[in-house]
Amino acid sequence: MDSEKKVRTWLPLWIGIGIALGIFIGSKYGQFGRSGAGHGAGKIDAVLNYVRESYVDTVNMRQLVEDALPNIIRELDPHSEYISAADMKRVNEDLEGHFSGIGVSFYLLRDTIVVTSIVPGGPSEAAGIMPWDRIVMVNDTTVAGMKIQNEDVLKKLRGEKGSEVKLGIMRDHDSRLVEITVTRGDIPMSSVNAAYMLTDKIGFIKLGRNFGFNTFSEFISAISKLKSQGALAFMIDLRGNAGGSLDIVVAMVNEFLRKGDLIVYAEGRNFPRTDNYANGSGTCKEDDVIVLVDELSASASEIFAGAIQDHDRGLVIGRRTFGKGLVQSQRNFPDGSAVRLTVARYYTASGRSIQRSYEKGKYDEYEMDAINRYLEGDYINVDTASNNLTPYKTLGGRTVYGGDGIMPDVFVARDTSGINSYYNAVVNNRLDERYAMVYSDMYRDKLSSFATWQELYKHLRQQPLLLNLVSFADNNGIRRRPYYIQESGELLENTMYSYIARNFFGEEAFWAVYYKEDSLIKKGIELIEKGKTSREAVMNEEYRH
Repeated sequence: MDSEKKVRTWLPLWIGIGIALGIFIGSKYGQFGRSGAGHGAGKIDAVLNYVRESYVDTVNMRQLVEDALPNIIRELDPHSEYISAADMKRVNEDLEGHFSGIGVSFYLLRDTIVVTSIVPGGPSEAAGIMPWDRIVMVNDTTVAGMKIQNEDVLKKLRGEKGSEVKLGIMRDHDSRLVEITVTRGDIPMSSVNAAYMLTDKIGFIKLGRNFGFNTFSEFISAISKLKSQGALAFMIDLRGNAGGSLDIVVAMVNEFLRKGDLIVYAEGRNFPRTDNYANGSGTCKEDDVIVLVDELSASASEIFAGAIQDHDRGLVIGRRTFGKGLVQSQRNFPDGSAVRLTVARYYTASGRSIQRSYEKGKYDEYEMDAINRYLEGDYINVDTASNNLTPYKTLGGRTVYGGDGIMPDVFVARDTSGINSYYNAVVNNRLDERYAMVYSDMYRDKLSSFATWQELYKHLRQQPLLLNLVSFADNNGIRRRPYYIQESGELLENTMYSYIARNFFGEEAFWAVYYKEDSLIKKGIELIEKGKTSREAVMNEEYRH
């Protein structure tokens, strides 16, 4: 190990675990003022100066600090973090809901970039790029057949707004290389993946992986669209949503609550209690509502679910959520990096802490909790964690539990039917997705002729897709296993139907097909149609966990 690497490895131990980061960064960047400077800051300065002045080899002090900071912050709690300048750009794109690029979705098919869809009104549409175009050159550099990865494609196609990228395009029935120059622009990142009617009266809204700055406007548009189609009840799917902006989730849940209803509050050692209330302007205050959650629903998702539950406003169904209820305050540095430091905890209206417990220094175990719960059977049996949780009362007097995420009102087990070793081998190698793309490309003239995804879906169900996939998987090293193929056949077919629908009708079609037999959605429809989700019905019935 070279000398500089030794220093980078051991410096975090020298400067101590759990030292107040604000003091340290204040001494280095001058952004936090002089208050709080003390013995710890002096020791850190002394160590760094000692290394700089006396170490036997020249040390890159900037890189040394970059390597040490994540380790120091990591020791505080599971969610405080130091974010490098490079990573901060990606984080901001997720929250801001846009990035600068050319406005296409693509798939790497046989080592070639294939355009699968065009962002309406985006730069590529204006330049004349079309679905199923093959991008074989970028800025006079060949990219086809070069074993390029998704990350490499993104780096080549994204760039500063207003900058140009020259693409070499190949199209069917044309042997010539078409050169098209695209001027990059702002490309929106949708955070509402789907909004469609489940029945004549029930509207369904699927949120993506986080709450970004554009999520509320997309959410309101989805509600308006569904109401115009006759929706009188809503199912909000927050499964897999890791959270995001507090202001956004407060605005969203405000649509369902009455004026003066407490949505969430935060409180910390040096963080005075801050309350967030509904202002009464919501458009769905009298509509029935169900919230779908799972073990990966976290942070803002849990605030949404907790507010609906605490005010007996609707039902939360699914499985116990992740349990992320720590408030981070962000400080930015001149080089574009930032630190997010936990300063408070979130509490629901009933006083429940959302945050699950963690033990200092054992954050790997904390991150493995979802897997451990799976191994312990929590996803197929009613979660036994409620036995160890503190009971609270909703505003209507129902019992709910706090301190370990949000316990659903109605538990629905994870559907494991059809999941076996053959299915896992196919899916983990993404062969179902790859074959769906091969099939889409091979029969795209026929498949693109359908007017709706429903017509396409009906056609696909009459095709031998499973047999074709099995042959495709066999050719890619996954041997045939007849019993397991029969057991997982419907599940594999459905995932292929979903991917193919996405290729021709977009993200909403994907979820509409993918969720056709979803157990949580079926349960939600049943509860709404039986009248179990109105405010009065929820308050009058004690749901067992």
